[in-house]
Amino acid sequence: MPNIRVELLAGRTTAQRREFAEAVTQAAVDVLGARRPDVRILFEEVPADHVANGGVLASEDESRAAVLAKIAGS
Repeated sequence: MPNIRVELLAGRTTAQRREFAEAVTQAAVDVLGARRPDVRILFEEVPADHVANGGVLASEDESRAAVLAKIAGS
């Protein structure tokens, strides 16, 4: 049984998580030979000010501004 844990910045829609889960499940079936009902995906939402890349909080990273704005607008 593949258990797949996905950490995402908070704010993705249910539709986005559903589409991602379908794609990842299909990949697990195709690549790992897993049975579809046995693929478990756990989404964990992380606030942007709880993640840092290169010493910069995601919430303050100008290079991520467009992504964060898109998530906030969802």
